[in-house]
Amino acid sequence: MKVLVVGSGGREHAVIRKLKENSEITEIICAPGNGGIAALARCEAVAATDLAGMGELAEREKIDFCVVTPDDPLALGMVDFLEGKGIPCFGPAENAAIIEASKVFSKNLMKTYGIPTADYNVFDKPEEAMKYIRFKNSYPAVIKADGLALGKGVLIAADEKEAEEAVKEIMVDQAFGASGSRVVVEEFMTGPEVSVLTFTDGNVIKPMVSSMDHKRALDNDEGLNTGGMGTIAPSPYYTKEIADICMKTIFEPTMRAMNAEGRTFKGCLYFGLMLTPKGPRVVEYNCRFGDPETQVVLPLLKTDLFTIMKACHDGTLADIDIEWSEQSAACVIEASGGYPQKYTKGYEIYGLDENGQHEGVIVYHAGTKLSDGKYLTNGGRVLGITALADTLGEALDKSYAAVKEIGFEKVHYRTDIGRKLR
Repeated sequence: MKVLVVGSGGREHAVIRKLKENSEITEIICAPGNGGIAALARCEAVAATDLAGMGELAEREKIDFCVVTPDDPLALGMVDFLEGKGIPCFGPAENAAIIEASKVFSKNLMKTYGIPTADYNVFDKPEEAMKYIRFKNSYPAVIKADGLALGKGVLIAADEKEAEEAVKEIMVDQAFGASGSRVVVEEFMTGPEVSVLTFTDGNVIKPMVSSMDHKRALDNDEGLNTGGMGTIAPSPYYTKEIADICMKTIFEPTMRAMNAEGRTFKGCLYFGLMLTPKGPRVVEYNCRFGDPETQVVLPLLKTDLFTIMKACHDGTLADIDIEWSEQSAACVIEASGGYPQKYTKGYEIYGLDENGQHEGVIVYHAGTKLSDGKYLTNGGRVLGITALADTLGEALDKSYAAVKEIGFEKVHYRTDIGRKLR
């Protein structure tokens, strides 16, 4: 089998590393890939959003199966495009990827089908949004851009002044482009946040190990929202009792709702949850593996990933028994100084071997490139340093010990990933 993986981040590195365990796969091509991925797969310089280019690559290389992981190409219909050429894919069709591509769609879906989430309203005019926020007079207020925004299109306003600034930034200044032409204003929920990725073929849905992301750029959950600065798995807050409630009230109802809408979802459906005093509620859906959640979840997967992916495509997931390790995993992100705003690329990374790895941990490359045998920074989030151990505390200690030995000029990372959970 010849497999094509679409994407270039740490999530794709984690997926490819797991796919390499399958003996049926003779070659993996990644487009566009990155410096670390190049040690495991042949990288081709085709942009993840280039449907025509990806189609040409897949046909030229006689690809047997394609894994589309980033949100942008999924929302653009890359799965539909490639499957139209006879290439089976892991990932949802365009009409199902809307569950992430439009927060308005997902909130309305939850309201229609009784799936628990925060109270909300939708606006396409900034003055109407502010009128509603002033009327509610409830802070913090959560203001979300409707479309895709690299995980950063959510602003939390502590008061009316911050709410005005947030609405202006999203709707008037277009900080997230056309994604901010509509906003969702919703109530602020409290409680631990938990991420649960699931495999689904549209008939059954099978949750993966829970995880917990740390979105804010700075320690103590301060600073700007990022794509994720670190994560742990499993979440100690996500008990079996809560898992059972989520399956009955959120996971299965969402799968059935998408079927009822004629938008059958196949692939990885991500649930961002808030464990509120009134029970679990949905914060957001993603139509793909989370990043960096994938970097702690997939290392704990004991069952062959490629077998699961084919079953999701074929509609035979009910026949697969998915097993997980009892260990804990921790991932600390090393980012470029200045991320998620302005930062400099091109710094040499030290502490890595010729394969871009470091003994005792797994180094997932997110924003790197390989130049003259050297690994250089090439993005905001650069590396994810993941460690496994019998306890979360041990995993965190191993990860942070490696972080001290791996770095680059102006490296930035949080020092408190998982601290509250040890």
